[in-house]
Amino acid sequence: MSLRAYHAKRTFSATSEPRGRQGRKSAPKKGSRFVIQKHAARRLHYDLRLELDGVMKSWAVTRGPSLVPGEKRLAVRVEDHPVEYNTFEGTIPPGQYGGGTVLIWDRGTWTPQGDPHKALAEGHLDFVLDGAKLHGDWHLVRMRGRPGEKRENWLLIKSRDDAARGERDPDILEDAPNSVATGRSLDEIAHAKRGRVWQSNRAKNSGKALKPAGVAKPKAARRSARRTAVRKAAK
Repeated sequence: MSLRAYHAKRTFSATSEPRGRQGRKSAPKKGSRFVIQKHAARRLHYDLRLELDGVMKSWAVTRGPSLVPGEKRLAVRVEDHPVEYNTFEGTIPPGQYGGGTVLIWDRGTWTPQGDPHKALAEGHLDFVLDGAKLHGDWHLVRMRGRPGEKRENWLLIKSRDDAARGERDPDILEDAPNSVATGRSLDEIAHAKRGRVWQSNRAKNSGKALKPAGVAKPKAARRSARRTAVRKAAK
């Protein structure tokens, strides 16, 4: 329950990610927040974050969640994130940790089944999601670590319930790929960021969009063009 690792990995003068602050530890309750962010970094993945003890407990789900019961999706435990990260959607600059485009793929509330602190310690967390896209019962199960392995690998698994889908049903990741916050795609978010890069303060202050400049003409060419225009006007 600390944001030290989160802060140590980021340079906040270079990234627009929220610095955030540690919230108070409180008893888990129904209606705690969750978010899943689609993250096009070095490799595309989906970041699952569950609010607990004033931070967002976080896992990088390498292939994204599956609605097919029993289908196991690798979920790598990563550093706790601030609660303010729930609203982050945009681009992390190249060279920064996790550089790439982030999209709010799903969000809502989650409810642990039993004591989540004990469940996380024991490596088996059962919970219910009530989001815009994901619903029903889910499991996070920690895998047995290998000697010398630094990362903590878990599996994200959907339970068999009314919110589940069959193997022949549409994949939720392809069926609903865009942001639940803005409706944008990853490409639209990345393009919007690039579009802001070349705008100057002058354009912002004038309220007019600044168009990319053309190639400047040499002085001699400009003088020749003016002389030609004068001759044509005299005819």
